[in-house]
Amino acid sequence: RQHRTPCLPRRSEVRVPGADGVNRLGPVNILQVFANPALITVLALLVMGEGIARTGMLDTGARLVLGLGGGRAWLSATIVLVVVLTVSAFLSNIPVVVIFIPIMQALAVRYGRSASKVMIPLSFAAVLGGMTTLIGSSTNLLVNSALIEVGEKPFAFFDFSVPGLVLAATGLAYVLLAAPRLLPDRASLAATLLEGRGRQFIGQITVSKDSGLVGKSAPGGHFSGLPDMTLRLVQRGEEGMLPPFEGFSVSPGDVLVVAATRKAFIEALARDPGLLYPDLQDGRLSDGEGEDQPWREGQQVLAEVMVAPASRLIGQTLPQIGFRYRTRCIVLGVQRRAHMIRGRMTDVRLQAGDVLLIQGQSEDVAALKANRDVVLIEWSAEELPALRHARGAGLIFLGVIGLAASGAVPLVEATLSGAAAMVGLGVLNVRQAVRAVDPLIIATIGTALALGVALQETGGAAYLAHGLVEALEGAGAVTVLSLFFLLVAVLSNVISTKTTAVLFTPIAVDIAHELGVAPTAFAVAVVFAANCSFASPLGYQTNLLVLGPGHYRFVDFARVGAPLIVLLWAAFSLFAPWYYGL
Repeated sequence: RQHRTPCLPRRSEVRVPGADGVNRLGPVNILQVFANPALITVLALLVMGEGIARTGMLDTGARLVLGLGGGRAWLSATIVLVVVLTVSAFLSNIPVVVIFIPIMQALAVRYGRSASKVMIPLSFAAVLGGMTTLIGSSTNLLVNSALIEVGEKPFAFFDFSVPGLVLAATGLAYVLLAAPRLLPDRASLAATLLEGRGRQFIGQITVSKDSGLVGKSAPGGHFSGLPDMTLRLVQRGEEGMLPPFEGFSVSPGDVLVVAATRKAFIEALARDPGLLYPDLQDGRLSDGEGEDQPWREGQQVLAEVMVAPASRLIGQTLPQIGFRYRTRCIVLGVQRRAHMIRGRMTDVRLQAGDVLLIQGQSEDVAALKANRDVVLIEWSAEELPALRHARGAGLIFLGVIGLAASGAVPLVEATLSGAAAMVGLGVLNVRQAVRAVDPLIIATIGTALALGVALQETGGAAYLAHGLVEALEGAGAVTVLSLFFLLVAVLSNVISTKTTAVLFTPIAVDIAHELGVAPTAFAVAVVFAANCSFASPLGYQTNLLVLGPGHYRFVDFARVGAPLIVLLWAAFSLFAPWYYGL
């Protein structure tokens, strides 16, 4: 008997033939969106942002900004948010917010305020800053790309900066004056229980001749140049000095024993990478300057290891162990739960359970997993800023901004060259550059662009634009522009900002053509309105970043974000028609 395979009905394919007869909605055309210049530009900017963050430039700038407030809470908050807004105009919002979250937490603690009062303002300031330039937000780049797709003139770098600055200034005033009053005073249970109980490590500083500490005093055991560190002991030759250190000033060769949290150690290393090496004499290793020093080279990692029970290290000091010879890692601090150590770190005889704060190259730190004398606390590993690359990374970034702003080089070429230069000069390695690219961003932007292509090619954009103009029959261009802004702003809080930007740009262009006006004002309306995802934590990634540190609920964003959307809508409706001559 002959057996026949049953014939399955073929699924009908949606076809939109072009002038050449090729299906405009075929797989090839849809998948081409992943080679879209806007998507490539966004990914290149993410790599550049990661490079800037890894050099510690943002951390250094943030600490300087925090010190400009002069002890006044309102001035400190204003300076920080203005800086965030300004930096976000040229750099991806995500690394900016990540860097400034601990700064805002420190600001809240310093002035006795809850973190919930400052975290949403941080996110909102970053979003407002992203509205002011073409590269300030991936949303802006997607609108620009959609304009090119529909055959319209794309934006230049500063084309919408003037109305963007008007909206940013309006929003910043609201964020500074009204938002803190609307936000709840909500502290985390962990913060309440653990307040002021940060783990302290004992570290050791050997003062060299050219150290900035020479001649400095330490009233109360605190150096002005080493904030958050407490001086416990000074060893000068055979003499040991204990608090309160009255009349003491630092001399070359002094050994300073300090106590500080891990965060304070990291900040000190950011200012002076060799400050906490315990066995330095006159700025050089005590046993030779020509030896291999892996803790000075490559990408450095800070981690914690615990001395294991029955370890061979027990009862020995660090010089006796030769820890840095065995492990290629250097010990920066020691922490012992039983009591506070009063003595030089290099004289401490280790006990089981002691925690060592170590620094070394990532592969050397990872190799400690196989070391039976210590237990690597894996979650503690943290990469240190690559300070030696800070100048190069800054020059690359400024060069990309200059080329893009002047129009000398297309934006996608400038940013892609900048990302390649970050890797080529060693600011990032290939693995770090790949990790900087979020797969979710690729999927979201690619899907949004594909939806935009379908909407344009099927005539859906023209149909929706015609229907909206008909529904507002008799209304002028100013009224239609205002209501269109409000519609897009509301939807940006329901669907993602990127999807809103891509879907509504062709609709905006078709509305302008229906009304017989230039499409610029309507395209700019999409840029600003799509960025207005203030009433939901889901619409914008920076909102999600501050959700945990601020201990927020969904309703908190709606309570503070909805009035801001209305305020920006009013500001745009009043300023944009005059500015664009409608």
